[in-house]
Amino acid sequence: MFDIEEELKKLPGKPGVYIMHDKDDNIIYVGKAVSLKNRVRQYFRKTNKTARIEKMVSLIDHFEYIVVDNEAEALILECNLIKKNRPKFNVLLKDDKTYPYIKIDVKSEYPGVYYTRRVINDGSKYFGPYANPGAAKEMLDFIKERYKIHQCRTLKERTRPCLNYHIGRCLAPCMGNVDKEEYRKQVNEIIDLLEGKTDKVLKDLDLQMKEASQKMEYEKAAYLRDRKQAIERASAKQKVSNISENSIDVIGIAKSDLEVCVEIFFVRGSKMIGREQYFYKDLKDMEDKEILSGFIKQYYFDNPNIPGKIMIREDIEDKEAIESWLSTELGKKVEIKSPKKGEKLRFVEMAENNARVTLENKEKDKSEILLELKEVLKMDILPRKIETFDISNISGEYMVAGMCVMLDGVIKKNLSRRFKIKTVYGQDDPKCMEEVITRRLRHSIENPNGGFGKLPDVIFADGGITQIRATKQAIQNVLQELQEKKKEIENQAANQSLAYLKNIDTLEKIEQIEKELDIKVFGMVKNDKHQTRALMDENRNELPISENLMKLITRFQDTVHDTAITYHRKLRDKEIRKSALDEIKGIGEVKKKALLKQFGSVEKIKQASIEELMQVKGITKELAEKLKQ
Repeated sequence: MFDIEEELKKLPGKPGVYIMHDKDDNIIYVGKAVSLKNRVRQYFRKTNKTARIEKMVSLIDHFEYIVVDNEAEALILECNLIKKNRPKFNVLLKDDKTYPYIKIDVKSEYPGVYYTRRVINDGSKYFGPYANPGAAKEMLDFIKERYKIHQCRTLKERTRPCLNYHIGRCLAPCMGNVDKEEYRKQVNEIIDLLEGKTDKVLKDLDLQMKEASQKMEYEKAAYLRDRKQAIERASAKQKVSNISENSIDVIGIAKSDLEVCVEIFFVRGSKMIGREQYFYKDLKDMEDKEILSGFIKQYYFDNPNIPGKIMIREDIEDKEAIESWLSTELGKKVEIKSPKKGEKLRFVEMAENNARVTLENKEKDKSEILLELKEVLKMDILPRKIETFDISNISGEYMVAGMCVMLDGVIKKNLSRRFKIKTVYGQDDPKCMEEVITRRLRHSIENPNGGFGKLPDVIFADGGITQIRATKQAIQNVLQELQEKKKEIENQAANQSLAYLKNIDTLEKIEQIEKELDIKVFGMVKNDKHQTRALMDENRNELPISENLMKLITRFQDTVHDTAITYHRKLRDKEIRKSALDEIKGIGEVKKKALLKQFGSVEKIKQASIEELMQVKGITKELAEKLKQ
């Protein structure tokens, strides 16, 4: 038995990392401390704590700690443990987006310049991220057009140079046609350009132009002049500030009642080359500086693009430890600054304003979608929870269904559910739909706090009028069950029995559920090309909707289709891997797959004639007879 009070007394006054566990031994929080003794004790004392921390502390069953030599070591260990365990009460960097970078493999004899979305510690230089992929490609095209570097992914010796050499876009290092030093000079200029050191690049080009003119190499001078002019035009497009430092990341934060948005601007040599946005839920009661500290530690952990300076609104608690860690990683000094005036403060404010606008737009988009849905579906309330269902099978075999949820205008993949069909035999999609939706509705009625949550406001059936009717029949089935339960309770009223008195609450709950079962039903109809065409009501009317709403519904329909078909394939593949066919000599994986694809199941293979079996590729008469036997 872990006694928290006793264990608190044993804590050392040394730096380290503490790890909080719940009763199931899940790690729910990881933190670092200069003094473990002082820091961990704070959580269990009656001090003013935020609702988030109060909730976390209420779940702590036991804790452990790791002592280290200094705060910097504690910080690195904390980052590692958060990355590995992803504790629910830490600020977690969740983002599906992978932004483009420009990569230069500087360790190669003849470095190449590439577009990539994968950043790894391979000794290459990465420039970005570019929030707009088009901007990264435009920059790469500019480099390829103005610099004669090789464009092959792997540099191999050739017997003759490629087309790029012949059109003047490559110096053909694969043929040994260029001196390494001369080639490297071009690469260094590209690096300076990507780092924003355009003044240095332009100055070098001026010197090279004069030198070429003096040597009467007028063609080379003209080429250098064109390159200079192109760089000046590109540079003028990107200028955003008077900040003179070469490498700065600017981080702003904004909060709403639902979410926190962290926005990061990348400024390189007075040019903003991109930005990123990250969203967090349930952090509104956490202090900005705590969110920023957690974000910075996770964002720059294992990130090769550490800037020389990070600018934020206010100082964070572990600023010095983070600066020391990042400086070690970068190999030169990194500062975290909170500017109070001037151009740098304006940049922080710009990041914060953009984060605020991003949150407002996100919430506005949700509101507009919900309002449009309410109007289109002719509802009195906002359709905050919409569910959709899809059936998947092959000729009535491996019959399954998928369910997906749209909550406040956002498709929530984590709320998707899968069903095996239990009561329908043979191909009958409407009956399958009726069974699945009946089961789903019962889940919420029997266990309103369970995994299915509350009943939906609307159901979108994947299909037309037949599936709409099947869905409405499922709702009717559940209403009928409730009516029978009500009748049973009301019959007890005749003698005012004790059972009736006990069931008065149940009766009230049933009446409330009946109201909630007034669920609107619509079909998501596809065209001949299997693309979402329209929403349909129970009278076969197709509802006029905007392009944005059509895109959302299409995505919703595609998501539920993927959920159902993925589950169907999983069951089918399981049958393929393990079936009666495995026992028949001469039937391997390929033939087994072909047979099941042709007939759908082992049962149907049994029923097939020898002639029908021989129509499957690879099945000879001898094998067909073995199968029948």
